[in-house]
Amino acid sequence: MRNVTKQQISPDNTKLWSIPSHLTNPSPTYETLLYHVSSPLAFITFNRPKKLNTISPLMPSELQHSITRANHDDSVKIIILRGNGTSFCAGFDFSDDLATLPSNLRNSMENWNPGVDMMLTTSKLTSPVARFMSIWYSPKPVIAQIHGYCVGGGSDMALCADIIIAADDAIIGTPYSRIWGAYLTGMWIHRLGLTKCKELALSGEALTGKKAAEINLINKSVPFNELEAEVLKTGEKLAQIPVTQLATMKLMVNQVYENQGLHTTQLLGCILDGSMRHTPEAMQFVTTATRFGVQQAVKERDSPFQDYSQAEEKHRPNINHKFSYQQGEVKSKL
Repeated sequence: MRNVTKQQISPDNTKLWSIPSHLTNPSPTYETLLYHVSSPLAFITFNRPKKLNTISPLMPSELQHSITRANHDDSVKIIILRGNGTSFCAGFDFSDDLATLPSNLRNSMENWNPGVDMMLTTSKLTSPVARFMSIWYSPKPVIAQIHGYCVGGGSDMALCADIIIAADDAIIGTPYSRIWGAYLTGMWIHRLGLTKCKELALSGEALTGKKAAEINLINKSVPFNELEAEVLKTGEKLAQIPVTQLATMKLMVNQVYENQGLHTTQLLGCILDGSMRHTPEAMQFVTTATRFGVQQAVKERDSPFQDYSQAEEKHRPNINHKFSYQQGEVKSKL
């Protein structure tokens, strides 16, 4: 999902994705996540459970800051990325501000500046993708613990991790393949290869965690009640290896994909994503969401495929599968 706010609609606002002032503090209180170290593991927990941990403008900056914080902590060897509530991350948040005045939408359609959009989304200073890639560039292994929904930008972010372990009933996918977006980090492409990626890029098909593991998009899936323990076991096992060795092997593997053009693919993805947010069909999607609500727009997007928001209950993540982490907790109080 994409966040369409009053600030974002104005092409002159270059601060939306810039680094917030509170992050100049080396140990800030985060607004969108929890950060905790239990050596040798660092835990970064997305903490917008009522919003399914959707990505607000602040979240990518706080993610990058917390990753950097773990990188600089000599007691940390492994970083674990996870979500509070019923989902890991349900994509970009565009639920709050689509009720903005119709004049703002007309501004977006009539006065959209693709040059400004390209500048904001491709610059390392303002791009949310650059923040996501702090996961990739961290010298320390990052394990993503996936449950509930991991879709859209949430999947782009999660696939930057080194090891991905999901609940069997998690839902992973890119509904933006159908309207209003394009691959951002390029990780779907590099993880899947040509044949399967073409199929999923064109269809936007929703995958269960189990299916994602079967096609090697992620490392493994387990029943939800085993997920947390499996992630902790994996992290503790890797932590037995010297951190310099971990960093070296991660760098070697990453370098192969960077040599294949990962960065240029991401630049193109950001530019095309901006274009796809401003096609006539995309603007109709926004107009529908503004006039009739986000749920109606998403319903129209998903109904032909009977997935995501329109999936039968048996094909959705179990709403009782949720985590409730508090600041300083390693294990959830289920």
